[in-house]
Amino acid sequence: MSVQSSASLKRLNHLQCEMGVVYHEMSHLCGLSDSTMQILYTICNFGEESCLLRDICRLTGLPKQTINSALRKLESEDIIFLEAANAKNKRVFLTQKGKQLSSETAGKIIDAENRILADWGPETSEQYLALNERYLKCLQKELQRMKAEK
Repeated sequence: MSVQSSASLKRLNHLQCEMGVVYHEMSHLCGLSDSTMQILYTICNFGEESCLLRDICRLTGLPKQTINSALRKLESEDIIFLEAANAKNKRVFLTQKGKQLSSETAGKIIDAENRILADWGPETSEQYLALNERYLKCLQKELQRMKAEK
């Protein structure tokens, strides 16, 4: 069976890959691995100095082993510490050193993204976000369809 990607799908895939490359280069420029940047970004994105480990796993899409390895390294460098949140989950906290590092790395990326959305204005930003949300919901439906076929 031959499967052909439409021109629109090829363009979408290209754009997603290019964005991944830009984020990788931003991580590299900050001296961080992609997984470390994603963990710090996720904590910062919550707008607090901590978040649940479960949320880091869900929002980054990284394998649990990758996250655990990155967290052990960050913990050994006094960037984060872990505490039990409840019987089933842990909370990841930034140390003072971690807050500083996050501000200088993930914080700069968040600032850049905020500038982009602000420059676009509310109407264009909302349109972009609404289309992304619509695409995500459709993709989730396709995932459910694929699961049902299995």
